[in-house]
Amino acid sequence: MTERARRARQRAGRTQAGHGGPAALAARLAAICGTGAVITDPMELRTYECDGLTAHRSCPGLVVLPQTAAEVAAVVRACADAGIPFVARGSGTGLSGGALPRADGVLIVTSRMRRILHIDPASRRAVVEPGVPNLAVSKAAAPYGLFYAPDPSSQQVCSVGGNVAENSGGAHCLKHGFTVHHVTGLEVVTPDGELTWLGDGTGTAPGYDLVGAFIGSEGTLGIVTKIVVLLTPLPQAVTTLLAAFESTGQGGAAVSAIIGAGILPAAIEMMDALSIEAAEAAVACRYPEGAGAVLIVELDGPAADVAAETAAVRELAARAGAFEIREAADPAERAAIWTGRRSAFAAVGRISPAYIVQDGVVPRTALPRVLDRIGELSAEAGLRVANVFHAGDGNLHPLVLFDDASAEQSAAAERLSGAILDECIAHGGSITGEHGVGVDKSRYMPKMFGAEDLDTMQLLRCAFDPAGLCNPGKVFPTPRLCGEVPGVRRGAHPLVAAGLAEQF
Repeated sequence: MTERARRARQRAGRTQAGHGGPAALAARLAAICGTGAVITDPMELRTYECDGLTAHRSCPGLVVLPQTAAEVAAVVRACADAGIPFVARGSGTGLSGGALPRADGVLIVTSRMRRILHIDPASRRAVVEPGVPNLAVSKAAAPYGLFYAPDPSSQQVCSVGGNVAENSGGAHCLKHGFTVHHVTGLEVVTPDGELTWLGDGTGTAPGYDLVGAFIGSEGTLGIVTKIVVLLTPLPQAVTTLLAAFESTGQGGAAVSAIIGAGILPAAIEMMDALSIEAAEAAVACRYPEGAGAVLIVELDGPAADVAAETAAVRELAARAGAFEIREAADPAERAAIWTGRRSAFAAVGRISPAYIVQDGVVPRTALPRVLDRIGELSAEAGLRVANVFHAGDGNLHPLVLFDDASAEQSAAAERLSGAILDECIAHGGSITGEHGVGVDKSRYMPKMFGAEDLDTMQLLRCAFDPAGLCNPGKVFPTPRLCGEVPGVRRGAHPLVAAGLAEQF
């Protein structure tokens, strides 16, 4: 056992002897962040009981809204001293329950940390706080001819800190990459309250890639307080095409043909008939009537390259069966084409009382087979599934529609959602492409990874968080307690005996 793990265990033991619960922390946290930054009222706490995935709910013990990195560090130290679990939350747009709070813990909300601290156009970098909305970075960089490439559909409201936690992507990650490809340094608060930097901001520092390890760790290794992001030059030319097909199979064939021709669009997105119906009801996007699927293809880069690729994509889409192809003539038409896609998740609420958003990934070549299988599973379950996906990299976002007033339909929706993930795994894919594992998909981790793989992952987690207080209960279905030797577990762990953890 490491010395750090031993200290954490000793501290946990002292906690049980001398501390109450989260309520006992309220005065200390108010002294750190101010009385108005600590929420204890039961009705106000319910505002934070879930993230964008409403199927999982838990009211936090208390909520604190720090405004500086020093305040975050002090709050975490207070939680660590008391042995009380804590969870970081940004804008609350996550879709895997990754920011689900603990009823016996503290929710640390970074939404007040919204400053863009520095933009350096020469090095094409910016330093931002975790609560800065994703799209705000691009708006601030635009006068310098730059933008921030990762663009989740919720980019108007989702925070950069949350993007770091989930390694978010977006429609344009096919060409431009995910969050991990655009972050070169992180200021973080470790689970024992130390404020430190990972990476030097250049992305070329020697040694272990701790920045890469932290991004996508879903808040289990610490809390980010500053982010150094890379900025990308605005492209010389952008073309956005909308191609309508009678079926998703034809659309999938077009995707394969485009990629097979050596063309790498900035984005290739597809929506099926049901998701189009929802988008029309919500935002009147006016996609071609009778479309069983629409494909949005965006090309960017040097003007000559974009012109040649646009002509090629139009021809390939027509060969695949497109009965109508539109090309945006200006930024307003481009935005209109994207409106339906970016509103798709929320729009489904217009045609269903409730829905589950999944996030599986399959190889592009498997898209037709998996989509056909999703249709079969949908028919067997008697539930509708709307398909919206990043077709270029095989990242599916099937939305399982159901009536949450019916316990039978709710259970059927959960089974169908799980069966879709099983199909993704069976075809060589993954249970998540960008939404994360959180609490929603943790039970599927053993289907992708063996016990030794999961133990190795948790060794990394324990190295950062030996006391197991930082966003506990996420990602792993059966968390191994820090300090244990991998293998068969015998007897009660001291943290189990202290009531601070469960052993499986």
